Amino acid sequence: MQTILGANGQIAIELARELDHRATDDIRLVSRNPRAVNPTDHLVSADLLDPARTAQAVRGSEIVYFTAGLPADTELWQRQFPTMLRSALDAARAAGAGFVYFDNTYMYPQDARVQTEDTSFAPVGPKGRVRADMAEMVLEEMNRGDIPVLIARAPEFYGPGRTQSFTNTLVIDRIAAGKRALVPVRDDRRRTLIWTPDASRALALLGNTADAFGQTWHLPTPEEHPTYREFVARAASVFGRPPRHTVVPRWALSAVGAFSPGAREIRELLPRYAQDNLFDSAKFRTRFANFAVTDHRSGLEIIRAAVA
Repeated sequence: MQTILGANGQIAIELARELDHRATDDIRLVSRNPRAVNPTDHLVSADLLDPARTAQAVRGSEIVYFTAGLPADTELWQRQFPTMLRSALDAARAAGAGFVYFDNTYMYPQDARVQTEDTSFAPVGPKGRVRADMAEMVLEEMNRGDIPVLIARAPEFYGPGRTQSFTNTLVIDRIAAGKRALVPVRDDRRRTLIWTPDASRALALLGNTADAFGQTWHLPTPEEHPTYREFVARAASVFGRPPRHTVVPRWALSAVGAFSPGAREIRELLPRYAQDNLFDSAKFRTRFANFAVTDHRSGLEIIRAAVA
């Protein structure tokens, strides 16, 4: 039995498909309102804030994947995320299950240094501090050694379906609709983007590779790191649109945050858009040399075919 906690997000949905295709059809999907992805999925309704319900949901599992997400609400993150993760870790330990923690890069420094698995945490803002604290919690569990644990970290997403990211919302979706793309802060800085199905395929591979545990992994990304200007041009070419975009300066985004709760919640991330934001996944690509990483143009063509 392999169990996905937080089973309704895009990463979890694609993870369930990949596990069913490559690893096992004995899959348990856990969330408050789980929905089947594969015909044989076992659905369990549980609130990860409830340790007892989480333990019950995990019981009998061999591998547990933590892919739970929350809306971009700082107070909600501070109040709920650590409790959810603690419940999940305790439940996995009680079940004797391996634990795969899907993480982001919020805890990394927001400067131009290349991010590797060895990059020290230097969070900027409250959500970054929450994610740093959560990563430390998982590292403590890893070091305790009672159960196999690994961290799988991803940079900013782009992808099909319900993928939620700045790049999808501000660039791809707008170009697909014939609108001018909006680029935060600068268009001449290089960025690493991960295709969400690649992230999910890599999660499934790591979770079913015994010697991957006890480590942090950067999930696989293309070796190319385009600027937003280059990415807009590529997306426009795929969708048959003119390559038009507007750079929205940091002051404007900050000003909008004074009136919009949603915009206010992303202000702490803006420094990373002012400079190169590069994520190194060489460790994964070297260890799993046969893993096919999706290039940006191919990913964009898949999105275009889906919305055509």
